[in-house]
Amino acid sequence: MSEHRVRFAALFDAEVRPHNERFRAAAAVQPGEDVLDVGCGTGESTREAAQAGANALGVDVSEQAIGKARELGGASFEVADVQAREFPAAAFDVVLSRFGAMFFADPPAAFANLARALRPGGRLVLLVWQERARNEWYSVLHDAVAPGTTPPPGGPHFSLGDRDHTDALLRAAGFGDVEFTELREPVCYGPDAATACEFALGLKDVQELRPTDEAATRLREAFTAYETPDGVLLGARTWIVTARVSRA
Repeated sequence: MSEHRVRFAALFDAEVRPHNERFRAAAAVQPGEDVLDVGCGTGESTREAAQAGANALGVDVSEQAIGKARELGGASFEVADVQAREFPAAAFDVVLSRFGAMFFADPPAAFANLARALRPGGRLVLLVWQERARNEWYSVLHDAVAPGTTPPPGGPHFSLGDRDHTDALLRAAGFGDVEFTELREPVCYGPDAATACEFALGLKDVQELRPTDEAATRLREAFTAYETPDGVLLGARTWIVTARVSRA
């Protein structure tokens, strides 16, 4: 997935532009703040924090993604797994994660580590997918690639979609003032159906369905129905999750 992520770096960023704009506003990064961007990918949200005047560090487990982020520049980047990386205590004012925190193999350990890395009153701002059944984009992919079949269990990128589960997880890790803001904005899979198909075929959700040549044809045909002057737009729902370190 890392190679695909790097190859389509610009499209991955453009895909979620309306969601990211709201995410950036919710983060409200201020000049001089120390910001940690978790699961930063190729670094767009890290660079945006730096452009706001923050001291921004982006971390990701993917060496390929971090390599691309460093190539693009604009902030500091590091290959790191926040479940195990020992950050200095109370080192950051803000922890951001745009579609990154969902992939923690050990969420309690990761969020507890991030809580320790935040200063008292420091804030956590996440952008995560809501549950899979609420996201039209997944239904379009599944119905085109594997029509008439039961979808496999939801992948890790839907792991924080349930509000009650995520609220309990964050509070157990040391966070309080947990709030959820729902976003209903389309995601863009590219300027046209052909690009959208090429992009989608590299996504893990599609690869898990083992697409055939016939499935790829159906997928391209499905995307044609969603072409607009602004690109191939599919319905999507996300949460912006905000919280603060509750310890004094």
